Amino acid sequence: MNFSVYLPPQAEGGDLKLPVIFYLSGLTCTEQNFITKSGFQRYAAEHGIIVVGPDTSPRGVKIPGDDESWDFGVSAGFYLDAIKDPWSKYYRMGSYLNKELYELIQNVFSIVVDPNRIGIMGHSMGGHGALVSTLRNPGLYKSVSAFAPICNPIACSWGVKAFTGYLGEDKNEWQEWDASELVKKYNGPPLTLLLDQGAADKFYIEKQLLPENLVKACQSVGVPVILKLREGYDHSYYYISTYIGEHFDFHAKILKA
Repeated sequence: MNFSVYLPPQAEGGDLKLPVIFYLSGLTCTEQNFITKSGFQRYAAEHGIIVVGPDTSPRGVKIPGDDESWDFGVSAGFYLDAIKDPWSKYYRMGSYLNKELYELIQNVFSIVVDPNRIGIMGHSMGGHGALVSTLRNPGLYKSVSAFAPICNPIACSWGVKAFTGYLGEDKNEWQEWDASELVKKYNGPPLTLLLDQGAADKFYIEKQLLPENLVKACQSVGVPVILKLREGYDHSYYYISTYIGEHFDFHAKILKA
């Protein structure tokens, strides 16, 4: 598996501790999509933020059926820890992201990483991953935002397919990886969720993403949430590149407070 690390100009002297944002990509992606299409670098440079981009699933292991569909298996790890055979041995993206890679970045880049100022964002499946990682691990990430996230996977066909394959039939297990369920029992440091959604997004219209369900769940327990509905925008990186600057502003305000 590959991952990318962007070091802003402020990291060159090695005498400053800088905030970090993890960016999680969506279905069919590798770590390359965000690097080449989002235009994030100028904003990361402006704010002095290190950006880490992991891959979206394990690579180099062959499991029967892992490449038969675009929304399950390779490039579709859903940032969870599978418990169903044969996926449970390798498909442990939740632990990989929030423990292995999280600690690796702090150890290898200890000169420039501020371990107390780490945020996370993502797109689509990666937006789901960012929200779930934050809600499951209170305090690990100080800031969180998501573009077109899968907000309520137990209630959409993408989520039902992935969760059945990785987690089995027990719906209680599913709820442990669903942001709209997790936020109802969130008990951690104050948190504001920033959700960004294109109103012309095919998957939003088809009810795969369901941000309103997450907003309703947040409101029911008093967790602050912002939903920006962008008229005319779809699910693409053109949309992300248009608004990525706003997300860096949002994270910088929290991580540099």
